[in-house]
Amino acid sequence: MFFDGFTLEFREANGKRFRLRRHGEGPPLLLLHGNPQTHAMWHRVAPVLARRFSVVCPDLTGYGLSDKPPVSEDHAPYSKRAMAADMLALMRALGHERFQLVAHDRGARVAHRLVLDHPEAVERLCTMDIIPTIEHFERADMAFGMGYWHWFFLAQRHPGPEAMIRNDIETWFDFHTSREPKPKDFFHPEARADYLAALHEPGTIEAICEDYRAATTIDLAHDRASRDAGQKVACPMLALWGAKGSIPKWYDAMEVWRRYASGPLDGAALASGHYLAEEAPEEVLDRLEGFLRA
Repeated sequence: MFFDGFTLEFREANGKRFRLRRHGEGPPLLLLHGNPQTHAMWHRVAPVLARRFSVVCPDLTGYGLSDKPPVSEDHAPYSKRAMAADMLALMRALGHERFQLVAHDRGARVAHRLVLDHPEAVERLCTMDIIPTIEHFERADMAFGMGYWHWFFLAQRHPGPEAMIRNDIETWFDFHTSREPKPKDFFHPEARADYLAALHEPGTIEAICEDYRAATTIDLAHDRASRDAGQKVACPMLALWGAKGSIPKWYDAMEVWRRYASGPLDGAALASGHYLAEEAPEEVLDRLEGFLRA
């Protein structure tokens, strides 16, 4: 069943309303999704983790059915610092001062910033299919531009990309998510329906674009300041990425992460493309079994 046993609810935190699913008993565990998805991406992983943990799966700020701050000139509401503060406030509103954190794609960028800004809150961190944002941009070349073309498209000035996406949302979604090699029909029908429904919600497409605009501006300023100050991930960290995805084509992920982590660090490529938790949930769960602490 789809999220069997989980409650679906809304909670207030940091002056915003967030949609989330949660279930389980044990140490708190926060799961953060990527773009252009919602918390529904965890449907094959969260129910298993809920056997050992109190699992919380929210829609990120601006995504899904969570509140969507309006477009702004400085993109600050969608900085990873602001989005991380929202997720921390949400966990505290649920009674969790300290928790473990597993995150994919854009959610993993939020998670990375959360660990840097609030190291006391996170016991363990698992990132999926990213390296630090600043490393992507500083190493950018033609291959990166072609492979990560959507970063540059979505970051264009408002309302250009929003208007183009809204012209045919489903075609854009399929093109955006059809990274090769990709198993046929790999999104669960209920998950795919939730992703598309969220994209039709007023403000979601603007929020996605603001997320990417922040990545090219305010996020880079924050990342440079953190790096200059010597801030690193101090908690135990596990980096996972898809062996069939973009990360191993251009990066030695572990070499990169070793320069951004001061605590214990492990990593592995899984037999997957970009969408690890939906393409290879058994492998993800196997890695998390040995990493997370109940």
